[in-house]
Amino acid sequence: MNRLKTFLLMLLLTAIFLLLGHFIAGQEGLIIAFILALAMNFFSYWFSDRIAISMTRSRPLSESEAPGVYRALRELTYNANMPMPRVYLMPTDQPNAFATGRNPENAVIAVTAGLLRMLDYEELKGVLGHELAHIRNRDILIGSIAAAIAGALMFVARLGMWGAAFGGGGRRNEGGGAALALIRLLALVLAPLAALLIQMSISRTREYGADSTAARISGNPQGLASALAKMDSYARRRPLRELNQATAHMFIINPFSAEGLATIFSTHPPIRERIARLQRMRIERIR
Repeated sequence: MNRLKTFLLMLLLTAIFLLLGHFIAGQEGLIIAFILALAMNFFSYWFSDRIAISMTRSRPLSESEAPGVYRALRELTYNANMPMPRVYLMPTDQPNAFATGRNPENAVIAVTAGLLRMLDYEELKGVLGHELAHIRNRDILIGSIAAAIAGALMFVARLGMWGAAFGGGGRRNEGGGAALALIRLLALVLAPLAALLIQMSISRTREYGADSTAARISGNPQGLASALAKMDSYARRRPLRELNQATAHMFIINPFSAEGLATIFSTHPPIRERIARLQRMRIERIR
């Protein structure tokens, strides 16, 4: 179900991009914008592990420093039939984790110092299972494609704004009058917003999918549910300040603890809903 929803959202995002691009910039502008966006996101995807490690100031974490992490990862990768990822440590007290890398053979999982101190073994295994699930489900690739389309759409919309500001697009507006100009303005304003909301929805769908996969390969949905509750409680009290908010989508929970209207644009679904789904999986396993 999550895969079908992701596919439909990607299809809708692509359709909005194609319609707006053709309406605003014509076929030539549409092609140029799409190629530029793909090139930028291809670079980001190919070097995602190096970029993420650099941005978070993470360093390699040896087995002697964190034997529990390596023990859990060996168990999980065996259950999931996956290669062992490289392990890094992010120097922050907030309990959190992220995964990156273009494929399972070139994957990185980073855990924070706070995560190692706060979680017990089953909770830790649930978190690591979630990150392995992102790698297994190719969520990094899906996120890169969604970002490419959304970025290209916003680029085309800006071209349209500049064109309108300097009197461009007259050929398209001839005979259309004020009604066509209003429709074009609404499209320029609303389409990027729609693209952002769809991109966020795709990200949220992949989070639910990773939770579900993690519960299966760890064999204990309650472990991840308990870890999410602890991490969210800490993040609400002490959100991260030293990172750019554009990195929020990488982490298992939003490190900036979005509240109020900001939750509409959050890359993560509500923690309560994630925990409730995991609790239902636990009950079904007991039955």
